[in-house]
Amino acid sequence: MSPQVWLVTGTSSGFGLELVKEIVARGDQAIATARNVEQIAHLRDIGAATLQLDVTEPQEVLNRKAEAAISIYGKIDILVNNAGHTQLGILEEMSHDHWLSQFNTNVFGAVNTTRAFLPHMRSNKSGVVIFIGSLVAWDGFPALGAYCATKAAIHCASESLSKELEPIGIKTLLVEPGAFRTELLNKPASQRAVSKFEDYRPISETVVKNFDDFNGNQPGDTVKSAQRIVDIVKGENGAAGKPWPGTLPLGSDAVSAIRKKCEATLQDIEVWGEFAKSTDL
Repeated sequence: MSPQVWLVTGTSSGFGLELVKEIVARGDQAIATARNVEQIAHLRDIGAATLQLDVTEPQEVLNRKAEAAISIYGKIDILVNNAGHTQLGILEEMSHDHWLSQFNTNVFGAVNTTRAFLPHMRSNKSGVVIFIGSLVAWDGFPALGAYCATKAAIHCASESLSKELEPIGIKTLLVEPGAFRTELLNKPASQRAVSKFEDYRPISETVVKNFDDFNGNQPGDTVKSAQRIVDIVKGENGAAGKPWPGTLPLGSDAVSAIRKKCEATLQDIEVWGEFAKSTDL
């Protein structure tokens, strides 16, 4: 089987960086991208190609980048939408521009990048589109509403896209990690601000302290996460013989929290189900 070609966004650190390393180690071809291509120049030493890509660029720019990427190896088999950032803040204090910044990268960046590569995948009637979501799509955190909202949006967008692409032969995979030791919580990747309002200050101070204490102590191993993602795409190791998952939690914390959320939702339906159904004609 000929090597598959992967394009990964946001590869300067974290999941993106480890994915590129794992892709190359498994014998596939990787195109690593970042806003500042010099930050990923070292990946050429392991055999990856590099390409400058800012997912917040206009659609026509992303379309040209897709063409440039395809020309490197002649195809793109797997697109990994990994680029993202987070900003802490109470909803009342975060401006429209703050929210828009989160959505421009985490949602519109992923959607627009996917749109740029879909014509190529449709013409081949094959391909895989991967979105790196988050556990927080299932249960919002205080002072993290904008980031949680972006990951919830990606969750729904990925589920809808899967139904559009499955008849064509293109698969989607939504990966929803728990807490992994990435650069996401490091400044300036994660912007923090204690509330200026006394009412919110206890919440925001607690959240900021918890994040600072947690940073560097997250339970998830990014190397293992990269291995599991590649396992699924290639149907190898622990993924061999299993059906395509569509959505995959990563990390024991993600599995536990999502199960707890689902159980709580079922309990709510048990209590409120008849009341809710009483609105039918």
